[in-house]
Formats: sequence, C-alpha cells, structure tokens
Amino acid sequence: MQRIRKLFFYTLLTLLGLSILVTGAGLLFLQRSLPPQDGEFMVEGLSAPVVVISDSHGIPVIKAGNRADALRALGYVTARDRLFQMDLMRRKNAGRLAELFGQAAVNSDIRARTYGFPRVAKAVVAKLPQAHRRYLEAYAEGINSYIDDARALSFEFTALAYRPERWKPEDSLLVVLGMFDNLTAKAEREERMLTVMEKSLPADVVSFLTPDTDRFTDSLYGAAEPYRPVRPIPVASLETALARHAPDALKLAEAVQLNDLMAGSNAWVVSGAKTHDGRAILANDMHLGISVPNIWYRAEMDYGTGRTAGVTLPGAPVFIAGGNDRLAWGGTNLTGDFLDLVSLEINPENPDQYRVGDKWQRFEQANEIISIKEAEALQVTVRRSIWGPVALEPLLGKPVAVHWSALDDNIVNLGLLDLDQAETLEQAMAVVNRTGGPQLNFLLADNHGRIGWTVMGQIPKRVGFDGSVSRSWADGSVGWDGYVDARQLPREIDPATGWLVSANDRRLGREYPHVIGRQFASGYRAYRITQRLKEMPVINEWAMFGLQLDTENEFYGFYQQLALSVLSPRNIERQPELQELRDTLLAWNGRADTDSLGFALLVRFRQQLATSVFSPFLEASRSLDAHFSYAWTYIDTPLQAMLTEKVPQLLPDPVNYRNWNDFILGQLKRSAQQLRADYPDTALSELTWGQVNKAHIGHPFSKAVPLLGILLDMPADALAGCANCVRALGSEFGASERLVVSPARLDEGIMHMPGGQSGHPLSPHYRDQHRYWVKGLPLALLAGKPEHSLILKPDVD
Repeated sequence: MQRIRKLFFYTLLTLLGLSILVTGAGLLFLQRSLPPQDGEFMVEGLSAPVVVISDSHGIPVIKAGNRADALRALGYVTARDRLFQMDLMRRKNAGRLAELFGQAAVNSDIRARTYGFPRVAKAVVAKLPQAHRRYLEAYAEGINSYIDDARALSFEFTALAYRPERWKPEDSLLVVLGMFDNLTAKAEREERMLTVMEKSLPADVVSFLTPDTDRFTDSLYGAAEPYRPVRPIPVASLETALARHAPDALKLAEAVQLNDLMAGSNAWVVSGAKTHDGRAILANDMHLGISVPNIWYRAEMDYGTGRTAGVTLPGAPVFIAGGNDRLAWGGTNLTGDFLDLVSLEINPENPDQYRVGDKWQRFEQANEIISIKEAEALQVTVRRSIWGPVALEPLLGKPVAVHWSALDDNIVNLGLLDLDQAETLEQAMAVVNRTGGPQLNFLLADNHGRIGWTVMGQIPKRVGFDGSVSRSWADGSVGWDGYVDARQLPREIDPATGWLVSANDRRLGREYPHVIGRQFASGYRAYRITQRLKEMPVINEWAMFGLQLDTENEFYGFYQQLALSVLSPRNIERQPELQELRDTLLAWNGRADTDSLGFALLVRFRQQLATSVFSPFLEASRSLDAHFSYAWTYIDTPLQAMLTEKVPQLLPDPVNYRNWNDFILGQLKRSAQQLRADYPDTALSELTWGQVNKAHIGHPFSKAVPLLGILLDMPADALAGCANCVRALGSEFGASERLVVSPARLDEGIMHMPGGQSGHPLSPHYRDQHRYWVKGLPLALLAGKPEHSLILKPDVD
C-alpha cells in the first residue's frame, strides 16, 4: 500500500510538473506574440515618417503629413491590436469560416455565399471614387505591413494553424457589408412573419397585432400619423381564433418572442441655446452585441487639418462616431425595411426558369465551393434572379428572391470617409446623405452651437406595395423604382426645442412619402431622454454622460400595477404565499440598478404574459409555418390593450382560469416559480436585478473550449440597465461605447467601452477600460499622457 501511495504521489508530481511546463510554455508563447508598443517599423507606401503615440490605455494618436499616410498608420496599429478580429469579420462575410472552424460554420458560409457578399464587395470597390479607393489601398498597405513584418501574430492564428492572407481593399467592404447584415437583415424575418400572418389571420387581427406606435412615441410625435395606427381589439375575429385553438396551444412558447434586444442605439444633440457658453454637445451610445474584443477601436488622427477622435470599425478606415474642431457626429440604427422577398413564379415545365413579364427567364447559377476543416469540400449551387439571389429558405413553400439594398453595388459606398473634412453642418449633412452605408439616423453638432438630424443610407422607392409582405414582381406593377434622392432625405436643423433625440424610435409618419419601416423601437428611451433634457437645470458633458447611465423605467410601471391589482387582500388571505410577491413588487425602486429588488420578477412577468396571452390566437400561423414566431417591437401596445380591457370571451385559457384576473395572477405565480427554479439559493424577495442581469462577454474561442473563458472572457459582472432603459444592457448586448463630445472641445469629451484596445489576453490593454464601462465611470475621449511611441517609416525597398 505504501509503494502504491508513493507511486501515486510521484505520478501526481510528474503530471503537475508537466502541467506547469506546458502552462509556462503557453504563457511564454503568448508573451512572445505580444506586439511591440514602441520602436521603429517600416510601412509600405508611406511618403514620410508617421509618429504614433499611445497612452496608458493603448489609445493611438496618429500624427501624419497627409491623410493617406494617416490611414496607413491606422491600418497598421489596428492590425497590431485586432488582426484576428478583422480576419474573422472578413471571413464571415466572405463565407470562409468553415476553413477554420469546420462543420459548425458551414451554414454561416452558405448564407454569405448565397447573398454574394464577395461579389458585391469587389464590384463596389471598382466603382468607388478614385480618392476613396486610394484611401482603402493605403489602409490595406498598413495592415499588410504589420502582417508581413510582425515577429509573431496573435495566438489565435497559431492555435488554428493558419496565417492570415494579405488585406485587400474589398476586404474593408466585406466588413462594412457585415454591418449591413447586422443592422438591416432582420427585415427578412419580419417580412416572413407578416406574410404568414396575412395568409393565416384575419386582416383586423394582423392590424391589431402589428402597430408601429405606442403611447411614448405618440407623446413625442403625436402630429406624425403612423402608417400602422393603433386598432381596437378585434373581438369577433379573435374569439373565432380562440375557439379553434388546440388545448396545448399555450405550450407553444416559441410562437411569441419579445423583440427588445435589437441592434440600436441612443444619440442626441443639444444646441448652444441650452448650454451656458453656447457649445453644442453630442451624446451617442451604440447598442450592439458585445464580445471580446469590443466591436469598436478607439483612435485619434491628425494629418494637418486638426485632430479627429472617436471610434472606428476594425477593418474599415472610417470614424463611425467622434468629433474634431468643427463637428461631432454619431448615429443610431434607422431600424427600417430595406429588404424585400420577391415571390418567384416558377415555370411548371422547367424549374430552372421564372417569370419576368410575359416571358420565362433562366436563373443565373454559380457553384460555390466551401472548404471545410477536416472534411470534404461542399459544393453549393447559388441561383440568382434579376431581383437578387434565391433565398435559402422558401416562404410558404415557394421560392423567394432577396432584393436588398446591401446587395446593390451601384449604391453601396464609403462616402462617410469625407465626413471629417466637412467644414459646416450643411456640408456634413450632405456627406451623410450621399453615403451608401447601413441606414442610420445621423446626428451632428458644429462648433457654432448648431445641431442637425438626418438619414444616412439609401431608402427604396417602392411602387405598388409597402414592402410589408412578399409579392410577385413578375408583371412589373410591384417593385422598387430606385432610391429616394439624397436631397429628399428627411432632415431637421436647429429645432426650437434646442435638442434632437434618436433612440431607434419612429420619428416620421405618413407625412413622409416613402415607407421607411414598421418595427422601430419602443418610444420609451426617446421619451425618457427628452423628459430628462427638459428637467436639467445645467446641460454639459457630465450631465449628458449621466443621462446615458439612466436606469429609470416607467416602461415597466404598467406591469407592476397590473400585478399588484391581482394581489388583493382577499387573494392574499386565501393564499398567504402571495404576500411575498406583493412585498417583492412593492420593493421595486422604479429602476434597473444592480441592487433593484422586484425588477427581475417584473421582467419575467411581462415575458410570460406576452407568450400566454397571444399564443392561442396564433395557432393558425404556426400550423401554416412551423417556424413562425410573432416578434414585434410594439408588442406592448396590443398586449396592454388586452390586459386592460379584459374582454371575457377572449380569456386565453378558460379551461384553467375563471376570469382575466385569475389568469393574470396565474402568470405572475408561474413567473415567480420560474425565478425560484433558476435561483434556488436566493429568496424571491432578496433577488436583485444584478444577480439576474450578469455579463456574458466572451471570446470566440471560449465558446468552443469553455475552460479558456477564465483567461479570455470578461468577468461575469452584475450589470445595471435593461433592454428598455436608456442604459441599455443585457448579458451579451448593450452600449458598445459611450461618447459625449462638443466640437472644438475634444479635451472635455468623455468616452469608454467594454474590454479594451487590444485583442491579446496578456496585453495590459485587453480589459483595462472594462471596469469603467461596467461601473459607469468616465474616461477622457482624448488619449492621456504619452507612454509609448511608434515611428513608422517609409519602406524604401
């Protein structure tokens, strides 16, 4: 026995020693792959040396003699800090992820190849103005200089056993097309949903379930008549639907989904008329999925026309949000509809043909070869019509083509490259209107105290329909007639209120002659921002930053009062356990702070109500399409109507409940039961929002190898804020940056973001800005005291 113990002990020591050696070797390798922060390096194409200094957070300040050299340097330092992220983004949109990740990425690759993003990117580059092509080439030269000369690339490349290909100008367009995909592709899901609803539900039910407004939006833009106004409850039609529903319809939870976590943002500008010294101020926090590293890269650039500071999208040489001595700018997702599914009429005698006018036309076909790691390559045939590629999934059993502004190489461009050179507010707005990027609300402030709002991106001019449901375009009576002229895009300058606010809400109505969309965000965030601006005794950068962190939530007040209304003394006397629910709800402080009690129950209660109230009425839609899901951003408008009017014959579950109050109480009890099951170690009355709303911000590798999350992921912090708060935050979604800046006063600007500048886990800049973001602490917009210096020199060879 003693010998066995000794053998076990020595074996354990040997394994521990090997583990230490392997860990040490891994750390040594990681340490070796850390890019240098100081020194002199050669960069292809430079006309003169460029100095790049950086501060304690690794924020680069680029000083160059001309713009092309500045962009070369920007490409170099962005690649130094984020090359793997950049390579993943171009690969994803080129449909080449399976080469690295195998079978798990095949569907993503098929989707990108079907859309034809690589073809679009090449065509767009060929049509860009010469100056813009030159800037893309300069940026690529900087990236390639880093790739070619780095002593060791980031650890991900070694782990995946490949070396990144040289960067091409069209790769930057692939990155931009990825943002199109992120912000606007959801319109396909919306059109599928509405098409199924049109075929399976009475028209009055569809209208009731799909308004494009709510009470907060109406309070802001009451004069702007919505395209889809609020409708009364269609009692007769809903009663008929309810009579036909199956007993288990309430189990179809996937039939209803809340659509709160949408790619969006907050942005507002305040004019000089509202500040103590006449300065205009911009505030912008962009809401996106958050991962490691962060989607944005902070930078400053000075090439002789003054300093520009803000955030760029790694892989694209454009300041998406920021400011300089003349202007400040930022945007929010327009959340409109710039994609249509064209129903194709197939020749019954030849499936390779579809109708155009009075003729049959053959599909264009392309064979796409998808290389798959550790598997045979897959050949995919992509069919294209004159309206766009044929979608992977049919709609109601029929093929449909995707007609999407993102796939139109005649209108996609990088016009925003010219924004930092604009001299006036009007010039800047003209640049924004000419830019063919993802469709955004764009807000601007200038150094004279003026402010403006307008739209970036192309708005389709639809003929014969509004784009809500799929139609055949074969006879020419339905379709797109180009795009709205840039000079006719909506805009507003220097309003009498002294501010302009955009929170993805519906700003326009029927008075604007072109349909922009239907599923804008709930008006609550815009309403709350406006309310706070009206109340502020002093408006400055600090006040704006504080507003970005606002967690007040009147939005959930309805559900609190609804729940309390059914927790009557009589019900509590009969069911004493309900007292805890009442105490929990009364403890809510009206905010989504980490220590807020009761809020988790309200959030779960609303989710439960949405599912249980509407599922029985949507059975016909689920029967028609097994993948159907009702997800509508204004779902609270019909939901609150149902819960307020409590029409007896529309009780969703009359088998188990006698009346609406019993039904509502049942959903509240079920919500509490779910929370107790999810958090068994915490009493419901003690469950804080921070215990529920925890960060899950991960590196791509940790999803495949969870143990790597210890090294690679951000901490699982408790987060203040919620999807419907001004401070929009969820576990993997929220404010990807917070910026506050006044033109010509960049030194007083504020910015922070999750994570840090670097994508390298051993870099001091991997997570050094994260604490500020979690805690809501400010960081200066401009880089601080110089700590490192790079000298980039022309490559004379």
